[in-house]
Amino acid sequence: MKKLTLSIKEVEKMPIRDVTVTIDLQRPAGLIGFGKPLILGQKAGGAPYKEYSDLESLSADFGPSTEVYKLAAALKGQGQNSPAVFAVVAYDTNGGDPVSSLQSVWEKDWYFLLSTESDVTVIKSLADFVEGKGFKLFATRVGDEADLAVLKAQDYDRTFIIYHSDPAELAKYPDAAWVGARGSQPVGSVTWKFAQLIGITADDIGLSTVQSVNSAGGNVYVMRGGQPRTGEGIVVSGEFIDVIMAKDWVQVNIENAIQTLLNNSPKVPYTNSGIAQLEAATINVLRAGFNQGIIAEDGDGLPLYSTDFPTREETNPADRAARKYTGATFTFELAGAIHEARIHGTITV
Repeated sequence: MKKLTLSIKEVEKMPIRDVTVTIDLQRPAGLIGFGKPLILGQKAGGAPYKEYSDLESLSADFGPSTEVYKLAAALKGQGQNSPAVFAVVAYDTNGGDPVSSLQSVWEKDWYFLLSTESDVTVIKSLADFVEGKGFKLFATRVGDEADLAVLKAQDYDRTFIIYHSDPAELAKYPDAAWVGARGSQPVGSVTWKFAQLIGITADDIGLSTVQSVNSAGGNVYVMRGGQPRTGEGIVVSGEFIDVIMAKDWVQVNIENAIQTLLNNSPKVPYTNSGIAQLEAATINVLRAGFNQGIIAEDGDGLPLYSTDFPTREETNPADRAARKYTGATFTFELAGAIHEARIHGTITV
């Protein structure tokens, strides 16, 4: 089982955010919504960031013949799992820069990046930017294993790719369909494998190609047990998408919980009782993570997490004088998901 070890520290010179959560993913030997996608597209003259709830409202700015509309149609066409709201920003078709456009809206409230771009050079530049930020996820699509190799060389943790050998199916934006099918569901409640993509036809490729794509950090959409389903649900580095999302969910929600405590309290004293308030806020998020399926349980059904918040006496006097509390940690085990099963049976006669 995977274990996440995390630390909390209050940092100086950060007037907007006073709480930082750092997460390191450790492998054993041998309430923030994450569902809103951002569509990055092109338009003559560009288009500012705007949020939409349906295709009808989008059509006033991007008609049905545009790539932005087609991508949004795949996103919104996934039935009850489709996101309630999505955002769009477009850069100028005449010399606009997709990365600059993305940078200008990075702080907006969205989590999944989707792009109408198919050129691997542009895809790589967007993936580089997202990776450098260390937050949010970029979903994209390729139809050439050589393009997969270009991206695999970077070993991205925050980019996931769906491969399809049919250009006509790629033009239907299977990456957007995948985000529409899985991205808006509560973090921890679903795995990204086994998703059915409405409007996308399964790829007709052999096992050797499936294995090659998986080895290159890509995902396929093929028939599994007679039904079309997505592949492993991994980012380019090979980590599972839901693991990256779990890490982000815990980090952001604990930061917000403690920031809310600091904002709404006349004072959180630098005493053991004040420290206990910080720990309680952290535990509340971990409990919520357990209830959502992020955190595993032991044999008695109890959540597998722990916290360690140093007492006032255990803190550095210099930190106390500077009103900084450091050294707090918490650990939890990921619930994960079953992607394969091997069952042995015996017949007696």
